[in-house]
Amino acid sequence: MNILILGGTVFVGRHIVKSSLSRGHSVTLFNRGQHNPELFPEIEKIKGDRTVSLDPLKGRKFDAVIDTCGYFPRAVKMSAEFLKDSTDHYTFISTISVYKDFSIKGIDENSETGKIVDESIEEVTGESYGPLKVLCENAVAAIYKDKALNIRPGLIVGENDPTDRFTYWVHRINEGGKFLAPDGKNSNVQFIDVKDLADWTVVMAEEKKSGVYNATGPDYKLSFEKFITTCQEVSANNSEIIRASEKFIADENVSGWTDLPMWIPEEEEGVNNINISKALKDGLKFRPLKETIVDTLKYDGSRKDHVFRAGLKPDRESELIKKWEELNSA
Repeated sequence: MNILILGGTVFVGRHIVKSSLSRGHSVTLFNRGQHNPELFPEIEKIKGDRTVSLDPLKGRKFDAVIDTCGYFPRAVKMSAEFLKDSTDHYTFISTISVYKDFSIKGIDENSETGKIVDESIEEVTGESYGPLKVLCENAVAAIYKDKALNIRPGLIVGENDPTDRFTYWVHRINEGGKFLAPDGKNSNVQFIDVKDLADWTVVMAEEKKSGVYNATGPDYKLSFEKFITTCQEVSANNSEIIRASEKFIADENVSGWTDLPMWIPEEEEGVNNINISKALKDGLKFRPLKETIVDTLKYDGSRKDHVFRAGLKPDRESELIKKWEELNSA
């Protein structure tokens, strides 16, 4: 296939490019050239700003378009309309953040999505991100109908992950010593390796699948405890889990998802209990957890003087561990 990828040089996009090339497809990139311009010197790159004009793509034909970088409905609608006579299939990478109520477990593709009062806003915040993605999905579906594929990934992890949410735990546990973790042994965690997401996305585009799909994993119940202990198994260093109660974490104003990434308070556990049966039926597969951890560890080790965007700072973690141990030694 001849595939046009909008974006293609940051995390999900770059892995979709790699997967497409590995499957023998011809790839063209359209982006501003601001991120990792040295990547993929062997493929065609067209420089442009999708929010302003797509004229550099005028007259081009593609078997499929994969949109990896749409955040605002105005821009996504502009791209989808411009390309409607140039392609037979349009894939939009969305997010599970579109859903309204994460107190509900088992959210599927028909669950209620969030809404925003001002649909013209073009600022990504915690409140606007999901509802804006819903509007982007709607724009693609309205224009392409049964040729539109909207994929809603959960937390995406692995090589090149810029968020550090998964990487924090892999890095911290590999450092060794005592580390703080929530005592939610049976709480579920969900995420998807970027390589699994990329491979499945390309296959779905090849097969011209349409509709909406949740895409996270794994395909079995994975507890936070099992995730943590698997990181320990992969690590070369000795580490000790200091399990703090959820009450202690809350009392100390330690936030889930940011200070303790991947862990979610009980009232929002729907985030880690998404229904993915539709995607599994259509071929979504997952590599072993240890493989994802090893990939992440290698990637983390390649970064020099990196400042983590998620997770507890060392001094704060030490302070919390000391306080927790003092409370439980009395």
